[in-house]
Amino acid sequence: MTESFDEALKRTHNCGQLSSGDVGGRVRLCGWVRSYRDHGGIVFIDLRDREGITQIVFDPSDDAELHKLAGSLRNEWVISIAGTVRLRGEDRINPKLPTGKIEVVADGLTVLNKSQTVPFEPDATEKVSEDMRLRYRYVDLRRADMTGALRLRHSICRAMRSVLDERDFIEIETPFLTKSTPEGARDFLVPSRLQQACFYALPQSPQLFKQILMVSGLDKYYQIVRCFRDEDLRADRQPEFTQLDVEMSFVTEADVMEVTNEVLQKICRVAGKEFPAAPTVLTYAEAMDKYGSDRPDMRFELFLRDVSQIVKGCSFKVFSDCLAAGGMVKGVCVPGGAKFTRKEIDGYTAFVGDYGAKGLAWCKVEGDGFAGGAAKFLDEPVQTGLREAFGAGAGDIFFFLADAPATVNKALAALRCRLGEELQLFSPDDFAWCWVTEFPLVEWNEDQQRWDSLHHPFTSPRPDQLEMLQADPGAVRSRAYDIVLNGVELGGGSIRIHSTDLQKRIFGLLGISEDEAHARFGFLLDALQFGAPPHGGIALGLDRIVMMMVGATSLRDVIAFPKTQRGICPLTGAPAEVEDKQLAELDLKIIAPPQKA
Repeated sequence: MTESFDEALKRTHNCGQLSSGDVGGRVRLCGWVRSYRDHGGIVFIDLRDREGITQIVFDPSDDAELHKLAGSLRNEWVISIAGTVRLRGEDRINPKLPTGKIEVVADGLTVLNKSQTVPFEPDATEKVSEDMRLRYRYVDLRRADMTGALRLRHSICRAMRSVLDERDFIEIETPFLTKSTPEGARDFLVPSRLQQACFYALPQSPQLFKQILMVSGLDKYYQIVRCFRDEDLRADRQPEFTQLDVEMSFVTEADVMEVTNEVLQKICRVAGKEFPAAPTVLTYAEAMDKYGSDRPDMRFELFLRDVSQIVKGCSFKVFSDCLAAGGMVKGVCVPGGAKFTRKEIDGYTAFVGDYGAKGLAWCKVEGDGFAGGAAKFLDEPVQTGLREAFGAGAGDIFFFLADAPATVNKALAALRCRLGEELQLFSPDDFAWCWVTEFPLVEWNEDQQRWDSLHHPFTSPRPDQLEMLQADPGAVRSRAYDIVLNGVELGGGSIRIHSTDLQKRIFGLLGISEDEAHARFGFLLDALQFGAPPHGGIALGLDRIVMMMVGATSLRDVIAFPKTQRGICPLTGAPAEVEDKQLAELDLKIIAPPQKA
């Protein structure tokens, strides 16, 4: 059938839409040739668009000329077809496709555009390197997994907005070109042509602007915003990322957490996941004690225990020397772990070594006593105490670490998660949410011999602990909170400091002089003097949320055009050199780095 180019573009359905109810109807579809098959002279084409796949049939007995044209088609050509929907034969139904019961008998075909042979087939990327996929991202994005992830991302953004709009929040944009106010990571700097020798910085977050919006009386703000951090990259980190940014006035921690729970509940509903009516709330101290991490994976109960008091009198020198030096002894009991071979135990020992541990003590429960490893150093009272502390029984194994608390928790937390995965103590489909609250306000920076903010310097300490700021800063708890899913932090926030005097005290505690504070954050300090309300907020990582909802292992699988771990965009070649003329306009000159020896 002859048809005009314009007619060929008038789709009646998408390629994932047709069903048995459309049998006998005349349709027009547009898309990409996914596959070509010639079965006894009859040509079958799988036609793909973002919604799915429909099988198209070209029968030479119906139209020999059309059949001949169909025989010239190749994968990834863009075509338009017209035809009639019919049922497939019972023996040809494809239960894996929503359209698997029908096919379209074509009586019209227009080639809209041809394609060169693609570097890889979109539906066969198992052995394709990630660099190749990112280089030809426009081919990679034709995959159903990628299309589905981006569609879910859109739905999640819409869900976020719907919840906050119903609660009378206002979406307000904040600047991308702003002042460098270091918040932990390095800033991306942008030179100014109009203000020579001066630089803008891309925002690591809208933190200061959203606090100023609260001072401005706009007491319910949100923004789905792009943020930038020049830091080392990994699977769950990108130099530019997106977050849902929320700030509210006249609120407590519970108020912010309640709004966030509602947002996450709606997100999970959209993604077909479960969100608890009341997520577990742990203090930082509880999380570190039981899980060794402030991002606890709560899908399985393999709890850590501080056994310092139980083993303090034993003859095991590794334990006694550590405790004498102010360290701790902590352990985990693995039910049924006595079956571990010595090779497996050595593997776990090497594993914790990667996290700074100097060794891994162990012993097995056999009958009424302990055997193997450190068992000979643990007398009966110690064994009894360990059994009771862990609820251990015959066939179990203990693993212990003795070191500084930070090292012990870091290494044991990693070992716990590895054991949980290897022993299949949870299903990959399990979702376990929790809030972690009452973080320390500051932590000691041994290298620079000063206090650092655990979150950021605008986080409020607990009001009942203000008198401890000078005497014992490390014991002060903040009004910060993180939301965690399966051991991954998806967002964090805090109640902010709204008092100029208290903000200055915190800057002083952090070693930031008054002059330096005004140079870096003067516009915020000025604003706090003009009627700043009590306020707080949170930022949720959109990329991480989508990653968790689709079960991906990398943020790059849920971002349309991501960067590699080296910060490179293989598609565009960014970052790239620029012309000397552009540098001259900015009064900049490239100085070649010294040659490496």
